[in-house]
Amino acid sequence: MRQVPVIYKKKRPRPAPEIYDRKEPRHDYLKFWRIVRYWAKKKYGITTADLDMLLFLHSEGLFTRVQCENYGSLMSWDKQRFNKLLRDGWINKWRKSINHEKALYEVSYKTKKFIISVYKKLNGEEKIAETARRNPIFNNRTCNSTDRIYRHAIRQFNSEVHPPEQNP
Repeated sequence: MRQVPVIYKKKRPRPAPEIYDRKEPRHDYLKFWRIVRYWAKKKYGITTADLDMLLFLHSEGLFTRVQCENYGSLMSWDKQRFNKLLRDGWINKWRKSINHEKALYEVSYKTKKFIISVYKKLNGEEKIAETARRNPIFNNRTCNSTDRIYRHAIRQFNSEVHPPEQNP
């Protein structure tokens, strides 16, 4: 029997592992945007386009219907969006149209509180409620499979969020 010679390969030196110097981002607002957006849509019964519109209008102060419709042209087409937001109390008329002056509008107190709540959640200052009374996603009678998935995500969000302690 003939023996087969064994060939040994010379080991190549492995390169030294690279050292990664990763800094944590200072502002990580959008990490949980999808979860907060889903909560906002379910709790307040608005669409994504309505939410985008309210976020835009919140920083505008006083605005005209034309300004609102110009921004609305970037979204899915909904001719009644402005009227619906006005009817549902998200927008208030600040000044009626007089002579050559256009009517002016502002976001309502309801919208201001809603937007502040969204920002607090994104900043990690406020948790999302996990009770059926305060959050329709946790209502067993009306939830669907997507709600069940978001329940888990909300619990994970709440475990990572540490709101400041309130002094009694």
